[in-house]
Amino acid sequence: MGDHRRQTRHRHRRRLGWLIVPVLVLAACASPADPEAEAPPASVGSDAGGSTTEPPTTVGPGASGSTVVVDVVDGDTVDVRLPDGRIERVRLVGINAPEDGECWSTEAADELERLVEGEAVVLVADESDRDRYDRLLRYVEKDGADIGARLVRDGFALVRVTEPDVAREEGLRRLEEEARSSERGLWDPSACGPASGQADELAIVGLRLDAAGDDAQNLNDEWVEVGNTGAEAADMTGWGVRDESASHRFTFPDGFTLHPGAVVRIHSGCGTDSATELFWCTSGSAIWNNDGDTAFLVDPSGNIVDREAA
Repeated sequence: MGDHRRQTRHRHRRRLGWLIVPVLVLAACASPADPEAEAPPASVGSDAGGSTTEPPTTVGPGASGSTVVVDVVDGDTVDVRLPDGRIERVRLVGINAPEDGECWSTEAADELERLVEGEAVVLVADESDRDRYDRLLRYVEKDGADIGARLVRDGFALVRVTEPDVAREEGLRRLEEEARSSERGLWDPSACGPASGQADELAIVGLRLDAAGDDAQNLNDEWVEVGNTGAEAADMTGWGVRDESASHRFTFPDGFTLHPGAVVRIHSGCGTDSATELFWCTSGSAIWNNDGDTAFLVDPSGNIVDREAA
């Protein structure tokens, strides 16, 4: 990774038993029965230039006693001890950190550990209670600051917002743009290794999220387009495209060339590759989220070269 890539190291996890930390009392919040009421907005901390996120809809566990982070699982997941003694796994809402083994996964996990492990926190709910893995879905706050928003602001995580949990989307998007324009963390052009010499010439130029009819039955009507705005042909071997969740990834065929001024459309379904059309060839479900998604173009080192949100 050069100067920007660190060797993965074993991080000692501090397991907390009966250790008690200072109590945080959760402020009274808007009742879920009153959709017009709002809870106070959470900030990313006084060092964030006063940036704030949108208010949550409800407040989660922690109304009395302390909710304490007992382990950091990865860059967007923690284990907490609730005031009643139960241990719950919590997935931070609104963000997505690199998975274990990926570029910046260690840095993201280390930063989250530095911020919250062993600390009393407040868990704030949006609309959803749990995900399919039975993890609590919560914004995690410490001293009034949204920890997920701080990770986004500093380039340790990307925004990932899915319906119906959108209360803080506007603030998170704003912080991500701040990180991107400042080339922080994952947005550094060589965050994951040597940057491509043609990075400034390749871009996502089109994104269609919603195919006509049933997306799963019309996969080739959703697509992403990549263009070459430069004066030289680009060898796309090793380049890739992924969605906001990072669970769908496309890799360009070895030897594929994108000529100057050319655009290639990458369909979600199957077909015969050509100079202007490539096929992801997924099956069973669509790739792009109709409610909103982001396409990322990454170079062979894994650096983010461009993004397009829709």
